Amino acid sequence: MTDTTQISMDQLCVGLYVELDLKWFEHPFTFSRFKIKTEEQLATLRGLGLATVRYNPDLSDVRPLPASAGQTAAAAAAAPSPQTSPALEAKRAMVERLRVLRESTARVERAFQDTARAIHDIERNLFARPEESARQASILVNQITESILCAPELAIQVMGDSTGGEEMYCHSLNVTMLATMMARDIKLPQPVAAALGMGALLHDVGWKNLPDKIVHKHDALTAAELHLFQTHAQHSMEITQKMHCLPAVTALIREHHELFDGSGYPGGLKGEEIGLLARIVAIADHYDELCNPADIAVAMTPHEALSTMFAKHRGKFDPKLLQVFIRCLGVYPPGTIVQLSNGMLGMVTTVNTAKPMKPMLVVYDANVPKNEAIIVNLERETELNIVKAIRPAQVPPAVYNYLSPRKRVSYYFDAGKPGQTGGAA
Repeated sequence: MTDTTQISMDQLCVGLYVELDLKWFEHPFTFSRFKIKTEEQLATLRGLGLATVRYNPDLSDVRPLPASAGQTAAAAAAAPSPQTSPALEAKRAMVERLRVLRESTARVERAFQDTARAIHDIERNLFARPEESARQASILVNQITESILCAPELAIQVMGDSTGGEEMYCHSLNVTMLATMMARDIKLPQPVAAALGMGALLHDVGWKNLPDKIVHKHDALTAAELHLFQTHAQHSMEITQKMHCLPAVTALIREHHELFDGSGYPGGLKGEEIGLLARIVAIADHYDELCNPADIAVAMTPHEALSTMFAKHRGKFDPKLLQVFIRCLGVYPPGTIVQLSNGMLGMVTTVNTAKPMKPMLVVYDANVPKNEAIIVNLERETELNIVKAIRPAQVPPAVYNYLSPRKRVSYYFDAGKPGQTGGAA
């Protein structure tokens, strides 16, 4: 950011971009750096008791007023006390909202971990107790689908790296979350959404019949290895048949690698020859594989993955369903690092599927401890918007460590019911 210049308080005016040398809790504004937009903000600034303030010429709309001795004291005397100002009361209310939000985030994280463990147990017992595994999976999927479909608002939230490296289970859970999110948007009936959820949850169980060196290989597969890998769809279908899953579930699993342009497998099906549920899972599955590949070094950011699917792979997916997917996640999905219009950097943490262009973000501010980081709701902060997405490699290390972008991107949901979390196992 550009160098700043110290000016006296009587030089302040609407249109200047100022930076306060105060801790976040020592002033009533949302940020320590902002553009002055109203006379009320001016009065509050002058009432802070500061002799000078820094301003950024490049981010300001106007030049400071000429210095005029004697005006500062009079302006400060006329300003409301910062201890009683409406702005400070709003700040206190925001601090309380952040406290409640952090509690909600911790609750959703716990539900995510519980659900990942439940999936682990289901997959571990698939061969020994297939019918019991089917019953447990059905209960779990019904909890998830009912919560997502019935929620008045659905918030998709990025999770932390706290699942103990169980990437396979997180992949199954991610695909289930994202597919059910799409089912909600296109208003699938609950029984159909439940079949979708069951198929998404079990779509890759056939991996268990493949050698680990193929499933987790970082380099490109040989032709023979690729042929063996592609048999996992058939293995998955056979396992779910032994579990007595519905025909819709086994059909989804058989077709989830079929692509809209006919380039998929095993049948080379094209367009609407592929079942609707398989077309949904194909999108969710491909997105998660781009974000969370076996070789994490080539992982795409959520924003890059979505952009790549739309710009380069669009023909491989049902175009209407791909639009649904982008609409639900927003242009900047959870986990994306972004630059805001005020110059600050943040990471998208939560997208409300009803208002995907107004996500919530955690914002980097060196004056605020990491465990108390500012969380901004763009629906409330109407003057702010996202300017662009930024690759993690382009972010200074201090900022990167503060925002803690996840090595692997996992999603869970909050069904908007205080005290409850949908889908918790």
